[in-house]
Amino acid sequence: MSRIHPLAHVEPGARIADNAEIGPFCVIGPHAEIGPGCRLIAHVHIAGHTTLGARSIIHPYVSLGGPPQSQSYHGEPTRLEIGEACDLREGVTMNIGTVAGGGLTKVGARGFYMANAHVGHDCIVGDDVVFANSATLGGHCEIGDQVFIGGLSAVHQWTRIGPQAMIGGVSGVRGDVIPFGLASGDQARMMGINVVGMKRRKFERTTIAAARQAYREIFFGTASLDDRLRTAEEKFAGEPVVATIIAFIRSREHRSLCRPTGTDTRA
Repeated sequence: MSRIHPLAHVEPGARIADNAEIGPFCVIGPHAEIGPGCRLIAHVHIAGHTTLGARSIIHPYVSLGGPPQSQSYHGEPTRLEIGEACDLREGVTMNIGTVAGGGLTKVGARGFYMANAHVGHDCIVGDDVVFANSATLGGHCEIGDQVFIGGLSAVHQWTRIGPQAMIGGVSGVRGDVIPFGLASGDQARMMGINVVGMKRRKFERTTIAAARQAYREIFFGTASLDDRLRTAEEKFAGEPVVATIIAFIRSREHRSLCRPTGTDTRA
């Protein structure tokens, strides 16, 4: 049976699963769904059509399911879905989606969101991510699995960050960051491949070497980007990591590519 503190306020219609714990001064809206084993410590606000996955821990002053910070929103019943076993520290905010953006903000499982991190409307965030303190996503961002975003960094709306990429602290990201990439700077630029992250995830040395060589092939040279992609594809055929990087670049849509300093910007 769920445990709801007498000083919490749970609106009729909210669904609180067995073994969930709702601490003092929490406010749970009528369309919220709290999964099994969740723990809302205190002073948590959950509004909108928000689903919280099992075994998630929500710290004080977190606000989930609030209206999107978009002038296009006019009260539609859009949603926020958060995966299981997430850890949301103090002051984290996540907004529901907009009709124009598909109506859903979706956050994956096992994410660790440090104090004051923010996920904007219509974002799609993968599993096992880490957002350091005050890491911020504008609307419509796509963040891959196992991404790390450093403290005080902001990602511009409609930007994509590929899986297993790392964004350094105090960075402003305005272009798509390739999978396994490392980007940093107040106007973020590519710094190379996230070698430390790949080593921690037990990638073979040959795979890491191929990723580094492909990075140089793709971003440096006199040919057009499309020609460089074709060259890298041929040279590193059979390397799944390189294939993932190339496919990500080719699927770009809203934002230009985040590139190293001094490289050309031809498509």
